[in-house]
Amino acid sequence: MIEAVGLTKRYGDKTAVYNLSFQVRPGAVTGFLGPNGSGKSTTMRMILGLDNPTSGAVTIGGYPYRKLPNAPRQVGALLDAKAVHGGRAARSHLLSLAQLSGIPARRVDEVLGVVGLQEVAKKRSKGFSLGMGQRLGIAAALLGDPQVLLFDEPVNGLDPEGILWVRNLMKALAAEGRTVFVSSHLMSEMALTADHLIVIGRGQLLADMSVTDFISANSADFARVRTPDTEPQLREKLSSALTEAGGHVLPEQDGALRVTGLPLPRISDLAHEADVRLWELSPHQASLEEAYMRMTQGAVDYRSTIDQKTGLQQPLPPGAQPPMPVPGQGQPGWYAPPPPQQGGAQPFAMPAPAAGPYGAAPAGAQGAPGAGAPNPYAAPQGQPPVAAPPAPATAPSQPAPAAPAADLTKSEDAR
Repeated sequence: MIEAVGLTKRYGDKTAVYNLSFQVRPGAVTGFLGPNGSGKSTTMRMILGLDNPTSGAVTIGGYPYRKLPNAPRQVGALLDAKAVHGGRAARSHLLSLAQLSGIPARRVDEVLGVVGLQEVAKKRSKGFSLGMGQRLGIAAALLGDPQVLLFDEPVNGLDPEGILWVRNLMKALAAEGRTVFVSSHLMSEMALTADHLIVIGRGQLLADMSVTDFISANSADFARVRTPDTEPQLREKLSSALTEAGGHVLPEQDGALRVTGLPLPRISDLAHEADVRLWELSPHQASLEEAYMRMTQGAVDYRSTIDQKTGLQQPLPPGAQPPMPVPGQGQPGWYAPPPPQQGGAQPFAMPAPAAGPYGAAPAGAQGAPGAGAPNPYAAPQGQPPVAAPPAPATAPSQPAPAAPAADLTKSEDAR
């Protein structure tokens, strides 16, 4: 079991973690959630003895990590999948870790089989993809067959099959009675993997509860009710009946009603008493992502703002060239950006590229200067189109300067 009591870490004037207390119990997957900069990585580093807390303490099985006898055989961790010497083969990397911890060499081949890297065991890790690096890091964490496991973003870079494999692996490890502590930003994956959640924000504890309790505590459950679309009077009749019974009714964009304050059986009874037919009566509970966003909305340090590039958009000068044809325009699958809104600058509009040596920049794209300007080559209604003038001839390209000759003597010496 992992236990933190009053854990605090300061870096100069910045407090990364403040008075953090929690327990990670065996037999369950505990998710560790929080916005960027909330102190998750710092907390994990303090658990593993990589950083010393300013105050407070964190123990594993009652001992600080540094005082655990043969700690690699009791605790496995994946904090940085890139923390591998690129010139080392996968098997050599694991074998060196095994020899340092007194782990038999046969265990290296076992974990390579567990993570599916048998066929690339003799390849250097510098050629591994991000997902392969994650698998190698997981293999290193499993090397000592530990009872406590910590994973920081273990599914980063994995394909769907790999994500499913990690999910099943975490559950299987917890089912064996191990302590599994997983940090991730993928809320949908945490909802399928974790049994318990520890949520922090700006270094402080926000929640320590089961996934089900967390969603219930941070979401507003409601019922969706739909009446026949061809009889709008029935919707008004039902809305009045639900309001009189103490419910709160809000219309939704698709014509349904969102009802809170009344259980589903009561809504059904009221509809029956009002002689209103229902096309839909379904409960709605927020997802883990919705509940997480609701709880942490005040603990986010970095927020996006609409980029109003005011003053950067200038009209095309008179006599500018018409827009050049875009390959594929008008064909099936072609995406045209929405028309500019009236009365204001466009959010996310790209600034106009500088004019080239043979004319002004192409116009007509959203946010580009001259967007919406009349095409001087468009044919009047009822007349054949006017042919656009030919594109200017391309200037002869200048030959690139020759690269200096390689010093073969230095290359041989380097070898």
